[in-house]
Amino acid sequence: MAAAAALAAADSPPAMPQAAGAGGSTARRDFYWLRSFLAGGVFSALRAVPQKEGYLGLYKGNGAMMIRIFPYGAIQFMAFEQYKTLITTKLGISGHVHRLMAGSMAGMTAVICTYPLDMVRVRLAFQVKGEHTYTGIIHAFKTIYAKEGGFLGFYRGLMPTILGMAPYAGVSFFTFGTLKSVGLSHAPTLLGRPSSDNPNVLVLKTHINLLCGGVAGAIAQTISYPFDVTRRRMQLGTVLPEFEKCLTMRDTMKYVYGHHGIRKGLYRGLSLNYIRCIPSQAVAFTTYELMKQFFHLN
Repeated sequence: MAAAAALAAADSPPAMPQAAGAGGSTARRDFYWLRSFLAGGVFSALRAVPQKEGYLGLYKGNGAMMIRIFPYGAIQFMAFEQYKTLITTKLGISGHVHRLMAGSMAGMTAVICTYPLDMVRVRLAFQVKGEHTYTGIIHAFKTIYAKEGGFLGFYRGLMPTILGMAPYAGVSFFTFGTLKSVGLSHAPTLLGRPSSDNPNVLVLKTHINLLCGGVAGAIAQTISYPFDVTRRRMQLGTVLPEFEKCLTMRDTMKYVYGHHGIRKGLYRGLSLNYIRCIPSQAVAFTTYELMKQFFHLN
């Protein structure tokens, strides 16, 4: 889904900054008009962004997203297998619990390794026409490093991201693994088929894999979404006029809840994220299962 629309719908519209003066620049007024308008919902966002910024506005930040997603996915799934083995052999924990633990740790590991790219993606996606602070990925890296505290500037909002990623990744792997094992145990003929690399091992049929992955993504997104909203607001930092009230995770969540409540604050934009994360997780888990067969890992 378009990064700009996703960010706009997910974040609550900010108040007008007092320092800008009574009039403010036209571009700045357009900026807040657009953010407030987009808060109306998914379809309003998808209409408004092309009107104000052209259709390419829907893909702002996509370059950083593509650069980030390759190492993120690789690290997450590799770490999951390693943590799962470690938890089983060293701690003696098996069953469904080890999926939850391994998934949580794998998600946190992937986030820490790729967080600077996520920061840059958010900054690029939030820009609007006429208010471009960054000209591209490299310029964004240089600017954040120079003006926001060096290397630590790339990790603003890391704590809510980790706290949100732990349940998100953990519940994703837990739900998918549980649905897979329960399905193959109770309806092996209907839901499963022999693995292409090992006929003695049953795997889910492709369309069932997609379904289980989508369900896992939806449940995980619902549980962790308030942390995602908090992360975005902290990542935007000085871009938002109320940034001084959102310096810590606690202050940010308190501000969002106090001004906008739960549904319109902590869960604003959830519907758009369902549209994005459900197919994304469905494809990710299905590809993961197919690659295990391709590399003869079953």
